[in-house]
Amino acid sequence: MSGYILEVSNISKSYKTYPSQWSRIFSWFGFAKSKVQQHQTLKDINFAIGSGESVGIIGQNGAGKSTLLKIITGTLKPSSGKSIAKGRISAILELGMGFHPELTGRQNAYNSAGLMGFTNEQIDSVINDIESFAEIAEYFDQPVRLYSSGMQVRVAFAVATAFRPDILIVDEALSVGDAYFQHKCFERIKHFRQSGTTLLFVSHDKGAILALCSKAILLERGAVVKIGNPEEIIDYYNALIAQKENSAITERYLEDGKISTVSGTFQAALHTIELLNLKNEKVEMLNVGDKATLHISIKINEDLPTLVLGYSIKDRLGQVMFGTNTWLTKQVLSDVKKGEIYDFYISFDIILGVGDYSIQTAIVDSDTHLTSNYEWIDLALMFSVVNSNKNHFVGLMWNEPEITISRKQS
Repeated sequence: MSGYILEVSNISKSYKTYPSQWSRIFSWFGFAKSKVQQHQTLKDINFAIGSGESVGIIGQNGAGKSTLLKIITGTLKPSSGKSIAKGRISAILELGMGFHPELTGRQNAYNSAGLMGFTNEQIDSVINDIESFAEIAEYFDQPVRLYSSGMQVRVAFAVATAFRPDILIVDEALSVGDAYFQHKCFERIKHFRQSGTTLLFVSHDKGAILALCSKAILLERGAVVKIGNPEEIIDYYNALIAQKENSAITERYLEDGKISTVSGTFQAALHTIELLNLKNEKVEMLNVGDKATLHISIKINEDLPTLVLGYSIKDRLGQVMFGTNTWLTKQVLSDVKKGEIYDFYISFDIILGVGDYSIQTAIVDSDTHLTSNYEWIDLALMFSVVNSNKNHFVGLMWNEPEITISRKQS
């Protein structure tokens, strides 16, 4: 017996396209009047997920993410291959989950939960929880055609998670919800994870992938490009969407086992990067509250009309703590020449919490790496923050609060 709760083996999905409706009809009777074209949406997808794992699936629009999830949930058949799931799957694949517009939210909740295999008695036991979690007040007993998209996803998520599933699949639906409800949903997802639910999560929200997932899968043009830890996969994805003619993507292994993704045309490239303390000494560790300077030098390998340096500070999970670039600070370099070296000195206070951090660098032509990516390096520099001179605190950042206390007689 396999120890995996979900196994996807050699899944492919193809659609036939016909030059006309008559050609389609003739094909039903075995007559091929003209050549039928095959469009392959998924190509030989393989992966396995263990019980309790949280896996993010990322990729550009059209990569095949939604098609794959529909096959896993059984709402779509693959052309070849198979998906085997052990346990109950609960999924939010599309807004509304097939809600009938003329039925109320309550009636749709009963219908949807019934289709998921629950009895009326079981639904009776959680219907008040569904209503409470959705928080749409009197609209719960009004037709769904009156709902906003945000209200639909509130009811859909409340129904899908009314009973803790063995596998929870969420496909971008939460992106239409308001910030408050998204936070509420993520808290429920985290609670399910702690209780052993396996999560399969599709989102363009990289922060959510990093926060929720222990593994990520990158799809591109219907195929699995890479599987690994979320930070590594998102770094590679960023490089992939910026890849243009004459650009390249490489990976280098660091001493701690992490993978640094390097991409670009290398018309300009990082020459030196170092973190300096107040004494202008190169350091790898700083104290909370210290002043630091990030020194970056760039070598120009070809004449370029404009050059912008960007950098980000990321935590150990890959979440960006802060980032900016010289486009935003209005310090764009113009007409740079081959062979020149430019030094950038970026001074800032260490207001980060205790932990390990990395610097990501981007050398581009404007405000984004999607037009001309000269060089992008993830994990270009690593450093640690310790706390030996400030009062104890928790969290991702430090500040110096002023707390005043007054006393009044009741």
